[in-house]
Amino acid sequence: MSQALHPMLNIAIKAARAAGSIINRAALDLDVLKVGTKGPNDFVSEVDRRAEEVIIQTVLEAYPGHGILAEESGREHGARDSEYVWIIDPLDGTTNFLHGFPVYAVSIALAYRGQVQQAVVYDPTRNDLFFASKGRGAFLNDRRLRVSKRTRLSDALIGTGFPFRKGDNFKRYVKMFEEVMQSCAGLRRPGAAALDLCYVAAGYYDGFFETGLQPWDAAAGSLIITEAGGLIGNFTGESDYLYQREVVAGNPKVYGQLVQILAPYTRVIKEEPAADSTAAPQAAAPDATQAFVQSAAEPPARVALRVRKAVTPGEDDAPM
Repeated sequence: MSQALHPMLNIAIKAARAAGSIINRAALDLDVLKVGTKGPNDFVSEVDRRAEEVIIQTVLEAYPGHGILAEESGREHGARDSEYVWIIDPLDGTTNFLHGFPVYAVSIALAYRGQVQQAVVYDPTRNDLFFASKGRGAFLNDRRLRVSKRTRLSDALIGTGFPFRKGDNFKRYVKMFEEVMQSCAGLRRPGAAALDLCYVAAGYYDGFFETGLQPWDAAAGSLIITEAGGLIGNFTGESDYLYQREVVAGNPKVYGQLVQILAPYTRVIKEEPAADSTAAPQAAAPDATQAFVQSAAEPPARVALRVRKAVTPGEDDAPM
């Protein structure tokens, strides 16, 4: 990479590449992997854990006073009261990885006071590195990224992710899917949301939507999209998407048209009653990420439809 990078971004890249090396080695012999489940259709492998460990080790060696929010270990590591929080998904697309389907990635974001400042999504199968620093643009390797210029949803290629966990509202998702499918040029579902968001930033997709995402699925991709000139929010176009488990993203024109379709389906997961009293509750925001909780606070039940940027590059830059 020819451009000078922020020191914290360099650490994120170093950590992502180290995790990618673990993933690539394990991909050579998938049959010997130990695989467990966190829930129905929700797999975790020893590779997820090893990749997460090396990311956390790399980060905390450089910044021991920072906080960690990771998919497998949660808030177990790092400082709980730090204004800096690293949001880590060591292997987004585990099911793809376990089947040898080469669509998965490492996702690392650094938030300062609830605002994502640095982001890396690394695709180890293609050695593709998507990265962004707030206010400095988004890149794929050495190429500057810009969202697509398509203006009509009817011409747009849209990415999505199918619901697969117990408690997800499948019936309403099918209705959403049907509406979007009939309005666009095509729908794709590769199965790794972090990469899907980067594909919007790169202009491969014109838009993307999914329900059921966790903060570590979307944090890095959200900055990469906005730094590439795109928009990201929840289904009503608001910026409180990280903990609302719904995301819509796209170039500005397509984003607005997707919001118009998806707004009636907002909070689809919360509206679905649990199948039984023993069902696990939805993940709550960790105590040490109150800045995210504030930005993700629920609006009133009836909200006016507004389409706006979740994050505007250059605003609220932290003194990093």
